[in-house]
Amino acid sequence: MEQAKHVQPTPTPLTVAIDIGTTKICAIAGRLDEFGKLEVLGIGKVASTGVNRGVVSNIEKTVSAIKEAVQTAEQAAGTKFSQVHVGIAGQHIKSRQHRGILTRDNNHDEISQADIAKLITDMHKLVLPPGDKILHVIPQEFTVDSEQGITDPIGMSGVRLEANFHIITGQTSASSNIFRCVERAGLKAVDLTLEPIASAYAVLSDEEKEAGVALVDIGGGTTDLSIFKDGIIRHTAVIPFGGNAITDDIAEGCHVTKKNAEKLKVKFGSALADEIFENRIISINGINDRGHKEISERNLALIIQARVEEIFDFVLWEIKRSGFERNLIAGIVITGGGALLNHLDKLVEYHTSFNCRVGVPRDRFAHGYAESLANPIYATSVGLLLHGIENGQNTPDEPLTQDQNQDAEQENEKKGSFLDKVFRKTKKWFEVEPDLHI
Repeated sequence: MEQAKHVQPTPTPLTVAIDIGTTKICAIAGRLDEFGKLEVLGIGKVASTGVNRGVVSNIEKTVSAIKEAVQTAEQAAGTKFSQVHVGIAGQHIKSRQHRGILTRDNNHDEISQADIAKLITDMHKLVLPPGDKILHVIPQEFTVDSEQGITDPIGMSGVRLEANFHIITGQTSASSNIFRCVERAGLKAVDLTLEPIASAYAVLSDEEKEAGVALVDIGGGTTDLSIFKDGIIRHTAVIPFGGNAITDDIAEGCHVTKKNAEKLKVKFGSALADEIFENRIISINGINDRGHKEISERNLALIIQARVEEIFDFVLWEIKRSGFERNLIAGIVITGGGALLNHLDKLVEYHTSFNCRVGVPRDRFAHGYAESLANPIYATSVGLLLHGIENGQNTPDEPLTQDQNQDAEQENEKKGSFLDKVFRKTKKWFEVEPDLHI
C-alpha cells in the first residue's frame, strides 16, 4: 500500500527557536515525528525585563533571560544547543509592495528557480531610508509575458517575467541587537523571522489562508497583524499597543499599582462590559497596610474595553489600507497572550463585524502535548520552531554530559515542572467562581 504523502519516514533533526518578547522570553526545542506532528522536547520560559515594545532596550537583562530560558529547555531536552531560530517584531517594522521585471534571453527555455532568485536579489537592491534593512522578500503573483495571476511560473516559457513582492523592512540596529544578545548567550542565530509570519505557521490552516484571513497577535508591547489571501501573505503591520497598554490603563483608571493592575486584568478582566451581569466588587490590598481598595468589576471591564476597541480601530485601519477588507472570508483570528482576555472574541466580532476565533497551535502537536502547550501565548514560539524546521538549517547538537544532567536534575527539583506550573496557572485564570480579593 502506498504511503500517504504527509507521513514522513523518519523524524526531522532537533530544532530550537527563541521568542524574544516584551513580557516573556521563550526557548523551545522540538522536531516533527514520522507523522509530521510537532514533538516538543524542551521548553523554557522566563520573564522579559530588557525588551520594550518588541525591541531590545537592555542587552544585559535580555542576555541573562535568554541564557536562563535556554538552560531550562536544554535540561528538558537533554541536549546542549548551539544554534537557534529567532523572531523579530516592534513598531519599527514596515512593509511595502514592489514590482520586479526580468527580461529573459530565450523564450524557449523554461523559467527556473534561478530566474525567481534573480528577481528576489534585485529587490534587495532597493534604496531604503537610512538605518533600515530588508528582512523578508515574499513573492505574491507572477506575470509571464501577458499571462497574469500565476503563483508558480517554474517550468513555463516566456521572455518577460514580472512579479509583485511584499517587502518587509526593519531597523538594522534592532536586528543587530537581537543577534548580539543571542551570540552573547553562547548561541548562533541562523534565521531571523518576522513574528507575525511565525505565528501564522502555528495557528492558521491552509484553508483559512486560501479563503482570506487576518491574524492578530496581541503581545505585551505590540499587536502584530498579518493578512493572507489565496495562500499568500498580503499585508503585515505592527501596532505599538498591546497587553501592557491595557495594564497601564487599569493602573491609572483604578489608582492601583501596575502589579495589582496586571492581577486584575488576568483574574477578573473582561473585554466586554455587557457580559458583566453582576457588578461585583473586587477588594485589593493597599500599599504597606494602608487598607483595602474596592473596585467595581464592571468599571474594570469598561476600562479594558475602551483600550481593546482602540487597538482594533488600528487593526481595522490596516485591513482597509491593505485593500483586502472585502476578501477576508475566514475573518479574524486572535492569538498571543492578549487573546486570553475573557470575551475578547465577542468584542472583536461586535466591533469589526468580522467573525473571530482564538487561535491556538493545538493541531500541530503530537499526541500528549496539547494539554500543556496548546495556548495562545506559545503561538509565536511554536511558529518560529515550525518555520525553523521547514527551513532545515540545523546541525546536530551535543548531548548534555553526566555532570550537566546532574545539575539539570537538581535545578528541576528546585523549580518543579515548568509545564505543570503553566497549566495550573492557566487553569486558575478560568475558574468559574474567582476569589474577589487580591
